[in-house]
Amino acid sequence: MRELRFIDLFCGIGGFRVALEQLGAADDFRTCCVFSSDIDTHAQDSYEANFGERPAGDITRIEAADIPDHDILFAGFPCQAFSIIGKRGGFDDTRGTLFFDVARILREKRPQAFVLENVKQLVGHDKGRTLGTILATLNELGYHVHYKVLNALDYGLPQKRERVVIVGTKEFSMFQFPAPLAEFKPLGEVLQPDSEIPANYFASDYIREKRHAVHVSQHHPGIWHENKSGNISSHPFSCALRAGASYNYLLVDGNRRLTPREMLRLQGFPDSYEIAVSDGQLRKQAGNSIPVNMIQAVLQQLLPHLSLSETSVRTPTSEHLDPIAA
Repeated sequence: MRELRFIDLFCGIGGFRVALEQLGAADDFRTCCVFSSDIDTHAQDSYEANFGERPAGDITRIEAADIPDHDILFAGFPCQAFSIIGKRGGFDDTRGTLFFDVARILREKRPQAFVLENVKQLVGHDKGRTLGTILATLNELGYHVHYKVLNALDYGLPQKRERVVIVGTKEFSMFQFPAPLAEFKPLGEVLQPDSEIPANYFASDYIREKRHAVHVSQHHPGIWHENKSGNISSHPFSCALRAGASYNYLLVDGNRRLTPREMLRLQGFPDSYEIAVSDGQLRKQAGNSIPVNMIQAVLQQLLPHLSLSETSVRTPTSEHLDPIAA
């Protein structure tokens, strides 16, 4: 059976993995995660509950040579400021950042391809120099690189969530990012009936009365959004889920907060995905995750350019890894 081996860096709750495994099941090829890593123990809990494997911890403490060979690398890497980015020194300019850990693994393991994801602000960060350094580094490592800001709303999810996606292939390819879909899933297929929602998800009478006094929505159901200035708007979709937003940042019909299951649905996770952490942790995890449908659309465009092997690879155990990081 054809097989695609991958690693899942900064894996969170496994959005990349869900996207690829669903494609594998639909297209009759085996997917094999040979390594995963995330420093957040609660994210590790969710990942382990759903995939039966506990991710390794701090990637900065794991030697690239200890990571198994793989065909494709996934990473939703955090983006910190590059301390010496102004020097534009290519690979050297990435040292001290978590992108460096992606780069050093690519340099050591040479997978066929990678897919990276980050906030859209990366494109304009430091007047474009941050992204410029990232692209120069990836080119220096011998990859043909493409990037584009994509919106989950364009790939079937009722969530306006813009992210920059960076795709690289070792061999030259005619890869193109997927075209937007015509429609997204209606909120009615995502939201649970209010009659099934526990009382603790409803905003206080004060908050609800205040919202309804200043805004009348044209969308039912709709998700009401309050921006930093206190202005209220509503849409037939959700604004981007955010890990650190106030609990009343998004309210269904101006009345209640989203449930954990609804947040997972807005990110494209199937209902079979097990919720194994507290509501607060799940809210954070959903806000940090990738939109599954959007990444899946990217992978559908990328997979025809990859060679799938016929060999099997054993998933590594902690004995292969730094015991402190695992």
